[in-house]
Amino acid sequence: MAELQEVQITEEKPLLPGQTPEVAKTHSVETPYGSVTFTVYGTPKPKRPAILTYHDVGLNYKSCFKPLFQFADMQEIIQNFVRVHVDAPGMEEGAPVFPLGFSTIIGVGVGAGAYVLSRYALTHPDTVEGLVLINIDPNAKGWMDWAAHKLTGLTSSIPEMILGHLFSQEELSGNSELIQKYRNIITHAPNLENIELYWNSYNNRRDLNFERGSDITLKCPVMLVVGDQAPHEDAVVECNSKLDPTQTSFLKMADSGGQPQLTQPGKLTEAFKYFLQGMGYMASSCMTRLSRSRTASLTSAASLDGNRSRSRTVSQSSESGHLPSGPPGHTMEVSC
Repeated sequence: MAELQEVQITEEKPLLPGQTPEVAKTHSVETPYGSVTFTVYGTPKPKRPAILTYHDVGLNYKSCFKPLFQFADMQEIIQNFVRVHVDAPGMEEGAPVFPLGFSTIIGVGVGAGAYVLSRYALTHPDTVEGLVLINIDPNAKGWMDWAAHKLTGLTSSIPEMILGHLFSQEELSGNSELIQKYRNIITHAPNLENIELYWNSYNNRRDLNFERGSDITLKCPVMLVVGDQAPHEDAVVECNSKLDPTQTSFLKMADSGGQPQLTQPGKLTEAFKYFLQGMGYMASSCMTRLSRSRTASLTSAASLDGNRSRSRTVSQSSESGHLPSGPPGHTMEVSC
């Protein structure tokens, strides 16, 4: 393995009153699969895992997670954890194992990154304390998916196919400022060849073979997140039906499109706080109140064959200050 290289950079972002600039350390390590770059913010905290992120296809850690981790309420979380942002090989700006001292992690992954972190958790369950999986598709592509992908490739460019993976057709048709920004980022990326390799690798992924009640499942607490009418909504719903309902919460976010960490960082931050609180890492005194009203539907856990039973809806006032939690054997589905 090549020698570890460190580069210190100062994060450019608006500071909160009394806040000092956050210094990041960027490391590069040679692995059998290529050079991996990761950026570390903060220092390891005793008896606390690191928050580790892994981005989706066509993005890097900044373009995928910057709005979420710069959101004001998120500062309550990140001041208590060291965080590690991993760039997939060839995805880092300017062009890709983690520093010693991190015994466990809480993973935050989007799309392809969610798949990578899930596979890592299956292989190394003792090192993963929790997972936030946004837009995860745990299934390998079937023959119909493969054929559709090939046909789309005949008429669409790689950037357009990736945009279709990241955002809903409604978002793409609306051509909002966000869509224009990310279309420009991906279309003019200097490492487009590397992005295509990452894209092809993800499309050739193997099935994770999750099965409720079997040994092939995620053993840690999991928060599944997807936007309403997002491209991966059906895949995330299916994944929810295959995981342990006592360990899994399901967050379906309204009006968030395909990338809720970009469009709804406030709501996702709130949900992340409660997820960490459930793991014992956020004191109640640190929690901000929920928005004035929030509607939650508590959906009975799917039976072993994946079918759902009836659901019930609970209207919740912000006075409670807590998301509803389902009883053992029930998943929690929250519509924000």
